[in-house]
Amino acid sequence: MNERVDKVNYYLDIAEAVASRSTCLRKKYGSVIVNHDQIISTGYSGAPRGRVNCCDLGYCTKKKLLPDQRHGGYDACRSVHSEQNTIISASREEMIGGTLYLVGYRYKENEEENDYEKGAAPCLMCRKLIINAGIEKVIVRVNKKEYIEFLVEDWIENDEFLNGQLEY
Repeated sequence: MNERVDKVNYYLDIAEAVASRSTCLRKKYGSVIVNHDQIISTGYSGAPRGRVNCCDLGYCTKKKLLPDQRHGGYDACRSVHSEQNTIISASREEMIGGTLYLVGYRYKENEEENDYEKGAAPCLMCRKLIINAGIEKVIVRVNKKEYIEFLVEDWIENDEFLNGQLEY
């Protein structure tokens, strides 16, 4: 008999499937907002609608413009983050008290070699959007069975901008 997947990993599996639609050549992220055990919206990282995707260009604009910058430099990136796309696809009323499930992995040519993003978490801009959306918690996949849970209330109480922490 097959072991039934737990509910958290079920939603993380869906977020991982959504990530497979990402058009970014560096990182593939997917997210799902769930409230009252119902999927509210999904989103993946990619260029804004109607703009050329990096996967179609054949190169990463951020890597081309800022080759040595690992974190930050979002102005050079074509992608809208998965969390942002997920939030703009839902009404705030539906998101209040909900959970955002997030999966990210580093893209490699051979999809079987993709590794989950170590230390994956919403960036500071996405955290602000998550707070304003009324989402209660964020769950991020560490590996196929493990995950980390972030309470949004902690982000509100421990304001990284006031603590001088501007990187994730």
